[in-house]
Amino acid sequence: MSATPSPLPRIRMSGRSFLALTLTPEAPLADWLAALDQQIARSVGFFAGKPVIIDMTLMQATTPDLSGLMPALKERGIRVLGLEGGDRNWPAVADWDWPESPVSGRTPSPAAEPAPASPDTPQQPVPRSLVVEESVRSGQHIVWPEGDVVIMGSVGSGAEVSAGGSVHIYGALRGRVIAGIGGHAHARIYTQKLAAELVAIDGFYATAEEMDPACAEKPAQVFLSGETLVFKTLP
Repeated sequence: MSATPSPLPRIRMSGRSFLALTLTPEAPLADWLAALDQQIARSVGFFAGKPVIIDMTLMQATTPDLSGLMPALKERGIRVLGLEGGDRNWPAVADWDWPESPVSGRTPSPAAEPAPASPDTPQQPVPRSLVVEESVRSGQHIVWPEGDVVIMGSVGSGAEVSAGGSVHIYGALRGRVIAGIGGHAHARIYTQKLAAELVAIDGFYATAEEMDPACAEKPAQVFLSGETLVFKTLP
């Protein structure tokens, strides 16, 4: 008598979004890597465990020292998830393991002419805000690319908050906050007590040592003016 075969296990699949940092190397690469080393020294562990996409749009086939860029990033413990821009046929990158970017790995098709808006055309969805009713404790990470993040409590040392829009903190900011991810330079950071390890808006960073001491331990806002982070006290 044959045994009844056991049913095969179900395959569980689901979608998942993630936040990846983007680095854009600039020539001369030796100077860019030196600046990267300073950033890593100021914020130890900032790149640890985070996927990074390398934007090669400022590189050329003849850029000096280009062949050593990928090995240099690996030596620094930077986990390269994908590459954008550039050309894998350049002789200088022939030995690279060229990972396709999960965002821009495909060649985009020519953009179609946008259709004129009509009264019946559905409006774009309004960006949503995330409200966190408690403090963000050390070791916790909050990522919300959809819009603003409002923290009703504090952001502890070792905690990190990333938002597509602005970040509003009703308590103290002692950890790290990254606002304006995805290229939103208008985003701002507000807190009732600025004691952050790191703040960033649209890819421009400042560590604790680089922040305006006049704003330290006070209600403050941070915003981007050109390529400079500006710190101002709040009334």
